[in-house]
Amino acid sequence: MDISQAITSDLYLEDILKLIVMVTAQVTGVEICSLWLVEEGEKGKQARLKATQAIDPDYVKDRVLNLNEGVVGFIASTNMPLIVEDVSKEPRFKEKDMAKKLGLVSMLGVPLHVKEDKVIGVLDCFTVEPHKFSETEVSLITTVANQAAIAIENTQLMVKTKIIEEELQKRKTIDRAKEILMAKKGFSAEKAFRWIQKKSMDTRKSMKEIAEAIIISQDI
Repeated sequence: MDISQAITSDLYLEDILKLIVMVTAQVTGVEICSLWLVEEGEKGKQARLKATQAIDPDYVKDRVLNLNEGVVGFIASTNMPLIVEDVSKEPRFKEKDMAKKLGLVSMLGVPLHVKEDKVIGVLDCFTVEPHKFSETEVSLITTVANQAAIAIENTQLMVKTKIIEEELQKRKTIDRAKEILMAKKGFSAEKAFRWIQKKSMDTRKSMKEIAEAIIISQDI
């Protein structure tokens, strides 16, 4: 319920992700819950740690995995849940030293997927005692992962929409300012644009701010 409410709220994505891992850890009783997102990196798609309720500096540091490495990469690339009873014996688990230091033993990881089974991330949970995850626990965490995927997709869509709207508004403002300069100073459209651009550079203000000032002066 907390996650569902967060999806429809005005919380930023970072806040939603933190809420998801905290709620999941509280409900399931796992030691550490983490959320990774798939993003484009220099070497192609990578999974980056985005949220965790863990506080150990070794765990919360910026961590990135290629999709062909680690258990997170395996889950993201196969779009299948993975249960590991002992991470110290799992060949695909890369961070055995850290797991030993933190006392992590068993793990459950599930993919975050959206429409057409596109994987956008991974939600993983660790226990400090040997644990066999039941079907109910797998189902619960999979449900949380699906909720998380909806939240992430919706928030990213809203951000993209906002950016597009801001860019369109900026262009409309600059075009209006160009029209005023063309009428008042006899500039061509290109010269009017260059004039606004130069003023922007000289005053260290954005072109939109310069354009808004021109429009305000015209209205006055």
